[in-house]
Amino acid sequence: MASSLHRPAPLLRFNPKAPTFCHGFHPRLPSRVLCGLRDGPRKPLWRGRILSTEAIQAVQALKLAKSSSSPSLDQVFQSRIGRLLKADLISVLAELRRQHEWDLALQVFGFIRTEVWYKPDLSLYSDMIMMFGKKKMIETAEQLFSEIEKEGIKPDTRAYTEMIGAFLRVGMVEKAMDLYKSMKEEGCNPDKLTLVILIRNLEKAGAQDLACSVRRDCEKYIDEPEKFLSEVYTKFPKRRSFKVV
Repeated sequence: MASSLHRPAPLLRFNPKAPTFCHGFHPRLPSRVLCGLRDGPRKPLWRGRILSTEAIQAVQALKLAKSSSSPSLDQVFQSRIGRLLKADLISVLAELRRQHEWDLALQVFGFIRTEVWYKPDLSLYSDMIMMFGKKKMIETAEQLFSEIEKEGIKPDTRAYTEMIGAFLRVGMVEKAMDLYKSMKEEGCNPDKLTLVILIRNLEKAGAQDLACSVRRDCEKYIDEPEKFLSEVYTKFPKRRSFKVV
């Protein structure tokens, strides 16, 4: 149930009458971001959960309200979303992301953050950043990333990786590398996914020196770096040089 407690107004404010939290989305024409290691053990417990009837009806009601004037979104939030249990509310958010309903997902995420049971959740933030990164809505992805520390927590490897990938997706190499540097300085070690995303996209952008520096990092962060890089270039065989230099 929706809480009567008031939290400090976050940067992304919940407003069911508005189609989004942020204004002035201007997707940029990107270069394609490459990623081939998303099969790792990074799935929250609620993924794969079968949606309840209440959750399905809530998703349908939100989409109907979005496409028509009756019922309004605020009515749906009051009559359906506000009555959902925690698990169903999280399921609604995941289903909206799955259906690429990014604007509705953002509003539901904002609503979740007002609930009394809510505690800052890096997995939720990372999922949202990944979604907006794929949509090339870099300003919203950045805004979400900045909210993590405002909630009193620090980004983890996945949150950094999703934001780095979002930058690379829109060709913002310098910002991606700055964030990668900050990630390491904060003591958050890159993993295989981080390194693959950086290496492949830096090479694709023609930033060979930067790609080389990331390959050198494999010696520090990856067991058997030569084997790792060999596997990377076996999966993406366009470039044959894979030695750590």
